[in-house]
Amino acid sequence: MGAHRQGIRRGGRLNDTKNPMSTDTPTTPSTIDSDALAKLQAWQGRSETLADDITAAPVRALSATLDRDDAAPVAGTRLPELWHWLYFLPHHRQSEIGEDGHARRGGFLPPVPLPRRMWAGGRLRWEAGNPLRVGDKVERTSTIASVTHKAGRTGELVFVLVRHEVRNERGLALTEEHDIVYRAAAQPGDAVPPPTPAPKDAAFSRDIAPDDVLLFRYSALTFNGHRIHYDRRYVTQVEGYPGLIVHGPLIATLLVDLLRRNVPGAQLARFEFRAVRPTFDIAPFRVHGKPGADGKTFSLWGEDADGWLTMQATAVLA
Repeated sequence: MGAHRQGIRRGGRLNDTKNPMSTDTPTTPSTIDSDALAKLQAWQGRSETLADDITAAPVRALSATLDRDDAAPVAGTRLPELWHWLYFLPHHRQSEIGEDGHARRGGFLPPVPLPRRMWAGGRLRWEAGNPLRVGDKVERTSTIASVTHKAGRTGELVFVLVRHEVRNERGLALTEEHDIVYRAAAQPGDAVPPPTPAPKDAAFSRDIAPDDVLLFRYSALTFNGHRIHYDRRYVTQVEGYPGLIVHGPLIATLLVDLLRRNVPGAQLARFEFRAVRPTFDIAPFRVHGKPGADGKTFSLWGEDADGWLTMQATAVLA
């Protein structure tokens, strides 16, 4: 695999999925006008390629973090679905980090001038017969597929869609679409989208205690410096949330882990998920699942302590 390189390539969509954020008629003037949006959209088509190795240590560490009793990974061990998020990690120098713990705006991602950034969802497809394995040398090509702007009762929103293709020595292994949402800073009196009740027809469930240690360990494993996950003063006093925010990718991983615990030997062909409502560390939450009529499609979702839907997902078995 080659070293890091950057170029221009156009990306497409796997399918269209409604964005999780409300976008009703704006009540405040837009701070991103057409000229500013055009500058951000100049990032569309930009791509970068990163190389990495699927090593065993992160697999052992995530297994421990999820409280699994897995056999020790060795060369050739199949990488569970979504665990590729342990690789291709950003290694920005400390001097490049912004106030929120992310790298300062610009670089590969467009410099969106909105302070709050979150992983809103994604769609993934695994290639049959070519799973990622411990020992693989891998390469990920990422492309900015689109940059869109909306304003509504919840404030300004900018959505960035990034398309990833992951390859090993045997060819294409995984295609992923990653939805990133940028939001304006919280203001007193901001409208709050009405919550959605979580379904009550789960076939299997698991309770999760999102304590500081769990969030710290996942942040460390993914080299994620975003302060909303570990800095209580910052997340409550600067971003205005009531507690530390549980990582969206961690909840998605827990949903797939729930499926693996209840369907032994399950391997995925496709997975899509959408963040509906933030999950905070101030109370336990639950993950749920149920099979569809075809026996291959599973509905998965997260539920907070108040019974509200926090994430919904669909998994299709290979």
